[in-house]
Amino acid sequence: QVQLVESGGGLVQPGGSLTLSCVASGSMFGVYLMGWDRQVPGQQRELVASITTTGSTNYADSVKGRFTISRDNDKNTIYLQMNNLKPEDTAIYYCNADIKVTFHSTFQVYWGQGTQITVSS
Repeated sequence: QVQLVESGGGLVQPGGSLTLSCVASGSMFGVYLMGWDRQVPGQQRELVASITTTGSTNYADSVKGRFTISRDNDKNTIYLQMNNLKPEDTAIYYCNADIKVTFHSTFQVYWGQGTQITVSS
C-alpha cells in the first residue's frame, strides 16, 4: 500500500522559515511528478509547488522567491524550504505524487494526510 507521510509543520513567526518533508513508501513501480498543495478551511486547495523526476519546478506566484522545492529520487522524498513566511501562508499543506504501482498500471495521484503551518506572532 502506497503512503505519503509529511513532516515538518508547526508554528512560526512572520519572516521565519520552515522545511517540510514528504516520503513516498510502499510497493511502487515509479514515482513521477511530486508536489505540495495547501488549503485554508473553507477555501479551495491550491498548488504551492511541484517538481518532476528531472528537477523541473513550478511555483505559485505567491511563493516564488520565498519557497524552494527539491527532491531526492533515490529516497522518493521531496522537501519544501519555506523562507520569509507570511501570515497568508497559514494553511494545511498536503504532499502529493503521481505514482505507478506496477509497470502496467496507470498513474494515480496519492495524497499525504496534511500538515498544519501557522504563521503568527
